[in-house]
Amino acid sequence: MAPEGIHYDHDERWGDGNGRSHVRASILGPDITVPVRGGEPLLGTWQQIILVELDLRGRNRTVHVTVLGTSEKREGPE
Repeated sequence: MAPEGIHYDHDERWGDGNGRSHVRASILGPDITVPVRGGEPLLGTWQQIILVELDLRGRNRTVHVTVLGTSEKREGPE
């Protein structure tokens, strides 16, 4: 997917040669959802969360984390 050395319209418009990176980023998507229990991510033994940089040049990135949910201590019927 998104091979090197082919024409990307993005490169013509923006002149940055970064069209392949944009296609790859759109395939991966910008986010991930991970369940959390007891304050820890529920990941398999060999799973981990990573940031993949696809741009042609490195840059500083900001990672935003949003946690949604309720306390595990619930009152009343389930």
